[in-house]
This record gives sequence, structure tokens and C-alpha cells, in this order.
Amino acid sequence: MLTEIITIGDEILIGQIVDTNSAWIAQKLNDNGIRVKQITSISDDRNHILEALAAAAKRADLIIITGGLGPTKDDITKKTLCEYFGARLRRDSSVLEHVRKLLSSHNRPILEINEQQADVPENCTVLQNKNGTAPGMWFEHGGKVYVSMPGVPFEMMYLVDEEVLPRLKNYFSLSAIVHHTILTAGIGESFLAETIAPVESALPPYIKLAYLPKLGQVRLRLSAYGEDEGTLQEEVEYYAGQIISLIPEFVIVAGDKPLEKAVLDYMKTLGLKLALAESCTGGYLSHLITQHAGSSEVFLGGAVSYSIDLKTQMLGVSEETLASYGAVSEETVIEMAVGARNNFHADYAVSISGIAGPGGGTPDKPTGTVWIGVAGKNRVITRKFVFPGRRTQNIERAAVNALVLLLKLVREDHA
Repeated sequence: MLTEIITIGDEILIGQIVDTNSAWIAQKLNDNGIRVKQITSISDDRNHILEALAAAAKRADLIIITGGLGPTKDDITKKTLCEYFGARLRRDSSVLEHVRKLLSSHNRPILEINEQQADVPENCTVLQNKNGTAPGMWFEHGGKVYVSMPGVPFEMMYLVDEEVLPRLKNYFSLSAIVHHTILTAGIGESFLAETIAPVESALPPYIKLAYLPKLGQVRLRLSAYGEDEGTLQEEVEYYAGQIISLIPEFVIVAGDKPLEKAVLDYMKTLGLKLALAESCTGGYLSHLITQHAGSSEVFLGGAVSYSIDLKTQMLGVSEETLASYGAVSEETVIEMAVGARNNFHADYAVSISGIAGPGGGTPDKPTGTVWIGVAGKNRVITRKFVFPGRRTQNIERAAVNALVLLLKLVREDHA
């Protein structure tokens, strides 16, 4: 069964908001054996909506629509759906009661424009939206299913989980989809593909391998499609094991989780504490870590020692080292890492110092030069990088490679 997702709203097309709804819906559908064929974003325009619906009906069995269901005049989805289906609006008593109760509970006046939220196409099944006033709507037309939902993310998510997915499972005979993700780092996509080519060539036609590159990382996703979920799971795990056996030194985790979360989870199992000493990344690595709940069980904190003075005051880097080798040097990141480990009483500390750009480079230290150090209890490892990107990309690459270097030392120490 194929699905098309249509998002309606000028705010998406002009870049005022990012369309996170489609990604979330697609993931939910995929988890339940429903494949998304296309995602389309269109404006709040009657003709555009009618054209998109007609085109989607030729490609997909399920059409999911978000947006354009608010109480204001620019939200035209309901009226356009009536035109598309040849239906009229009717006022739904259950939605009207819900709208009145919801507004009363917030001590808000109930206006006619609010009550109009209860007007729905006469051929739809109402999907009750307990998180807002605009209901979801389910249509069955021409052998296709259409679902229209509000674009407010937390309202849409409630409707998908509580109303849409249960109905889809009852309406369609869904095949199984099994995914298995392997996170790799420290190996380029081309070299990775060449290395695992024997396994990829041996995959049966119902198992697909996708390469999902990101700065410094490549996710490998095996996806199996069929009827017997248990058998698919076994096959996918077998081929995942074959891939891992060819690239063990580059595998971060066999699972779909961010790099920093994989490192945190591993250190947590060992009861280890982490501190950071960031310069050119300006706290970006700390941000990556602290966005995950439970990070405090591993991460103690750190220093954003952007200036030379703070490197000496907060981390104990000697003035002689800075004068002789400069802030961007192996010697400096060693002292930064050791200082962070000792001053913050951590088991491991990571230090980063570099020239993110666009200016500041010299012939011997060009823009993009970054030194990374990782201090454990018994030794410090370092590595120099010269990144080719712009400032933002260089900061991201530095953070990723710092995490990879940290994981390397922790694994070696606890092998």
C-alpha cells in the first residue's frame, strides 16, 4: 500500500516554518508497514489543493493531508475538500460540544468563528481531536482513503496515534516492514560501499540497503518487506551481522540512535563521567550531549575556553605552551583535556581547539585546522584534522570526530 502526504500552508513554502509533520508521519507509517511514495507541500490555494488531491489519487492508496483547518478565512481545506468530494458542510454536534467545553475550560468566549470548527464535509467520518478545536476527517472515496488533520504538530500527533493508525490497521491488510540501522563513523561513503559490496550484492530483492550520510557519519539502513515479520527480522539481523563483521572498527552502534547518545549510553554502562573543554566549537558538543534526557548521569559539564586567558585560568594550560605552540596545537589540546579531566573530576575529558573560519588561517595552520584531544586516566590521545567546509560544517565535523575519538579511547581502555 502506497501513501502520499500533502502539507498545506504558505508558511511552509516561504520558509517561515519547517515541515516536521511529514517526517514524523512518514516514520510512524513506515513503522506500521505503510510505505510513503511522495510528500508534497502546497499553498493555501483552492486550485493547488484540488490539483494535488487529484494527482495523489493516481499514485497512492492513502492520502494524508495536514494544515488549513483553522478558524480563519485563509484556512480553506474543508471547503475545498467539499468541492473535491461533491459534498456539503454539516455541523457535527459532537465536535461542537467539544469546542464549547474546551473554550469554556480556558475561560475563553465562544464565538461563531469557533463554532464553525464543527462544520465538516457531510461524507467524512469525524476524528475527535482532544488537543484542539479542529477535528480530523476520514474519507473513503473511489477506493482511496483520505485523512485530513490540523497542521499543529501536537494535535496532528494525537490524531495519528489515537485515531488514524488504529483505523488504518482495521481498514487495510498491512504487510510487515522491518528496519535495522547501523551507525558508522570514520569511514567515507564510497569506501564503505566498496567494503560491504559482497553483502549488498547478496541481499534478496525484498531487502533494501540505504546509505544515509551525514557529516563524519554514515547510517546504513536495512529494510525488509514481506508478510512474516519474525522471519524478516531474522534475515535482517543476519545481514546486519555480515556487514558489521566487515567493518567492526567503524561501527558505532547497531541501532538507530544519534552518535552522541550512543557514546553516552556506552559510558553509562561503564559508570564513567565526562567533561569537555571546547574552544572553536563554542559549546556545540555540550549542546549535542545535553539535548538527551539522562545525560547528567555521564556528563559533568565543561569549559568553553574561547580566549587564551580562559585556557590558562580554567584549564591550567601553561602560558609557555601557548606562547611556543599556539592555541591550535597538539600540546595545547593535551593540556586542555588533562586540565578538564582533573579540574572537573571526570574519568574522561575531550578538548577541541581550532580555526573554524572563515578567517584566521595561516600557511601552516589553514582555516579548518582542528586539534582534538581525549584524556583518560592513563593516557591522552590526539588527532589533527583539516576540514574543507565552512564555519558551521567545520564545527559540526569537529564535534563528531571528537565523539568518535572519545569512543575509541573508552573502548580500548575497557576491551
